[in-house]
Amino acid sequence: MNDVLRPRPCSPTPFARWGRVAIAAAAIGLIAGVQAPPASAQAVVPGASAAPASKVTHKDAAFLKQAAENGHAEVEGSKLALQKSSNADVKTFAQQMVDDHTKAGDELAALAASKGVEVSKDPSVLQKGKLKMLGARDGASFDRHYAESVGVAAHKDTIKLFEKAAKESDDADVKAFAAKTLPTLQHHLQTAQTLETATRAADGKKPKK
Repeated sequence: MNDVLRPRPCSPTPFARWGRVAIAAAAIGLIAGVQAPPASAQAVVPGASAAPASKVTHKDAAFLKQAAENGHAEVEGSKLALQKSSNADVKTFAQQMVDDHTKAGDELAALAASKGVEVSKDPSVLQKGKLKMLGARDGASFDRHYAESVGVAAHKDTIKLFEKAAKESDDADVKAFAAKTLPTLQHHLQTAQTLETATRAADGKKPKK
């Protein structure tokens, strides 16, 4: 009698079972959505920007970087000459160096930027050291060392650099820039060699053979 009166547990209907499955599936999907954001959201890094890829070969990029440093060294050394020298010929040459190398440097910087190459805005560490030693000199000694180092030696090195780029560059724009700038550099060297002879004599030194 008791068994007959005791209420029996109700078995879930098929619809109830499917409802619970649907709720569980929705909950799992919600959790998964929170834990795994879309791939596009994962790729975004605040404040990050991709560096521009170089559009020239490593060789041409190296030329642009070295040429930029050499140009800055010429300008800085010549500014020293304008400040320290009392020799009219030295000051005239130095002003020409500042004007010509600043113009060429601006063109080079624009070219490098168009090719995705970042160039320095200063001389190299080694060049800065040499400029510091030059700045410690005065009078005829300064004039001679300026003509020898910034005038002759630096231009010989730079001309070799530009001659190679004018012949061997893989980029038409880089090759054209090097070829266009060479005559100016060669004129600078000729003027510097004459100035070197004069400043050596003024400093009591024999002309170089």
